[in-house]
Amino acid sequence: MQEHKTIYYKDYLPSDYTVVNCSLEFIIEESSTRVENIMEIRRQNPSAKELRLDGEKLDLELIWVNDVLLDETMYTKEENALLIPLDTDEARIRIINRIYPDENTELEGLYRSGGIWCTQNEPEGFRRITYFIDRPDVMTKFTTKIIASKERCPVLLSNGNLRGTATLDNGKHLALWEDPIPKPSYLFALVAGDLGSITDTFTTMSGKKVDLAIYCDRGNEDKCHHAMRSLKKSMEWDEYTYGREYDLEIYNIVAVDSFNMGAMENKGLNIFNSHYVLADEDTATDADFMGIESVIAHEYFHNWTGNRITCRNWFELTLKEGLTVFRDQCFSADMNSELTQRLDDVRALRERQFVEDAGPTAHPIKPDHYMEINNFYTATVYEKGAEVIRMMYTVLGREKFREATDSYFEWYDGKAVGTEEFLKAMQSQSPVDLSQFKRWYSQERTPVLNVSSQYRPESAELVLKINQIIPNNTKNHEQLPYAMPFRIALLAEDGSEYPLKSDDVTLVHRDVVWLEKSVHEIVFKDISSAPRLSLNRGFSAPVIIECDELDYPFLMANDRDGFVRYEAAHQFGIETLEAMMNGAEVNEHYIESYGAILCDGSIEAMFKSQILELPTLTTLMQRQAVIDVDVIFNAHEKLKQVLARRYFSEMLSMLEGLYNPSNAHIDGVSMGKRALKNRLLGLLMSAGDESVNALCLSHYHESLSMSERLTALDLLENYAPDLASGALDDFYRRYQDQTLVMNKYFAVCASSRREGTMERVAALQENSAYDVKVPNLVRSLIGSFARNPVAFYHRSGTGFRFVAEKVIEIDAINPQIASGLAGAFKNYPKLSHEQKAQMGIELERIKNHPDLSNNVYEIVSKILEAS
Repeated sequence: MQEHKTIYYKDYLPSDYTVVNCSLEFIIEESSTRVENIMEIRRQNPSAKELRLDGEKLDLELIWVNDVLLDETMYTKEENALLIPLDTDEARIRIINRIYPDENTELEGLYRSGGIWCTQNEPEGFRRITYFIDRPDVMTKFTTKIIASKERCPVLLSNGNLRGTATLDNGKHLALWEDPIPKPSYLFALVAGDLGSITDTFTTMSGKKVDLAIYCDRGNEDKCHHAMRSLKKSMEWDEYTYGREYDLEIYNIVAVDSFNMGAMENKGLNIFNSHYVLADEDTATDADFMGIESVIAHEYFHNWTGNRITCRNWFELTLKEGLTVFRDQCFSADMNSELTQRLDDVRALRERQFVEDAGPTAHPIKPDHYMEINNFYTATVYEKGAEVIRMMYTVLGREKFREATDSYFEWYDGKAVGTEEFLKAMQSQSPVDLSQFKRWYSQERTPVLNVSSQYRPESAELVLKINQIIPNNTKNHEQLPYAMPFRIALLAEDGSEYPLKSDDVTLVHRDVVWLEKSVHEIVFKDISSAPRLSLNRGFSAPVIIECDELDYPFLMANDRDGFVRYEAAHQFGIETLEAMMNGAEVNEHYIESYGAILCDGSIEAMFKSQILELPTLTTLMQRQAVIDVDVIFNAHEKLKQVLARRYFSEMLSMLEGLYNPSNAHIDGVSMGKRALKNRLLGLLMSAGDESVNALCLSHYHESLSMSERLTALDLLENYAPDLASGALDDFYRRYQDQTLVMNKYFAVCASSRREGTMERVAALQENSAYDVKVPNLVRSLIGSFARNPVAFYHRSGTGFRFVAEKVIEIDAINPQIASGLAGAFKNYPKLSHEQKAQMGIELERIKNHPDLSNNVYEIVSKILEAS
């Protein structure tokens, strides 16, 4: 049985030793890889007498210390470590070991994806390559020699700059790479294989020429051009916005099919899940193109926020990830639409992070303990972490934030630091004390702001009362009030804003109130008539707003803040749906307000598509004390049908005007029109009209855009199954040899809300295009089913049983992917008695399975403990 040990932040100590330089030689052969590792060790703790090197699943062959070959009596080899007596300030350690990439199904360390050897070392994969002090606060200069068959591996890549190549005997060749910039071992990378590529160059602001290349499976080169354009835009943006220049001669990106994460920021050699590199207009949706641009930028921005300055330990993960997510969100906003990007970010936060915060696996953005660090690559650490950075940006403003980040880069370049160091740089430019603000790093769950107001006509004053409601944490301990920026407006009858004037509030900007107390009472002056409240504009703080006074129709029609307009429609939709779930008729005021937005020709198409989106099933599930998916789904479908029938002719007319089947361009206008057209088509399909079904089928066959084709396929599957069968067969025939598109096929099938979905998913596991060892395919088929509320929460309990079986099966292959699937059970505490009993049986079965990984054990244990 595996030991399930918890690691605590309070136990962190600096490393007794560090590695100054590391010279690696890889000899890649068909069945195994020989690794020679020469390290220059320096003692940091004068009292240290023993060097501990991390190592997992390594065949150790030879060890030398200062050129003395050690026998087995001169060191201790544990299951996951090598202990060497070392009572000296400096030493030279040489180790030879062998590894087996083909057997590495966990995809951590060096593994083989198809015909490509590649690495993934964050967070602790390097110890599966060679013995090392594998922790982020040990920063080392690496030199890497790679030797392999020239026929099988014509491309040999590693970090840094290429220093030489040579042809050897027996059909082999070598490449020598040198990275002059110290980095932790999690940023080490190696790629070897027969790859195609595209190349380009970028000239930095100081005039240095950088060679750029993107590598992929041969035949996919033409799908890399969007990624290359995105990379060059990222480099230019980071120079202009943050003054950060790239620091090496070469920047390489490699796309591989089998990858646990989205991408990895290894210094100078980014390795990407192919989903975030490869795209063309026939195979990629608009969301795919946008996602590629964002993730390419994210990994490039890590060069400074993650690589040059890295995190001291893995508890500090949000230091690099929250900041870099914020940077990539701002980049995407500048490249496209600021409002569209902000709404996308908020929706993603609520759909993923708010759910996480409300459930048994809730944790702070800077956790104080973990059993398996891979489980903390979460929406909380990333997306909520980005919102915490955004709040500081809101407080400081653009110019002061830039000055603060300049200080951060200057003070800590080349160091492994923590969130305290980042906050110190922010505090240097902040107009307010950030001491209380630090609670965002240590507290969990989503705070609620309860807002009410009282208008005093005799004094032309408005009293605004804001009460912070802070939930207890997962241990049921009380938590303290937060400090936060809260952007508000008081709106006159015509939608104009009253200037905010008050003697008893901190206004860090003209419309941003700084909240610190549990209860704030703010008196605003010179308000000539009772205003409408516009709250949390731009989603200035990641909180839930409770306010009975919000005039949703007015805000939808008149507020000049796009987020508040969207939020009013969203909350009005929630209110309407929840009333229907309790037996009420459809709210006529909501139908009329929805129609006013629908028919408003002044609203840009992309924004209209977002504001017309109904609240999702997941959103409504979050709000239920006891989850009942059937009740939610039935109300949701009924509301769609009412809207479609009321505005059938208007929607059909608009749809015809928006539809341009030959246009697959990815400019903002084209994408906006497609998004709105797809939104309207989805509503119309709910009406059950045969002419609309036929129209949807024609859109599937005629459209050149994958966004339109895939939306039509999904709608046919859910509303016109007789027509869907042929379309699904056609889609499969077109794309069965393209793994990335087959991911979409599997996702459509697994997301179906029709009866029999689980049985179809089970059968699709035998499809020749499916491979349980490829994470993208598992996420697309099994993961999509686990996120499908209608099928997963089926009252028979078969959905729970099926996913539990898959968690156990996949845990033996790839624990990281299995733990992600196990998160599907997070709503266990909120289920009905019957469904809780069904799910509880499956959770206990997983937990008690022999040799269960830490990854899955930690997730399942937290879920069961929360009940």
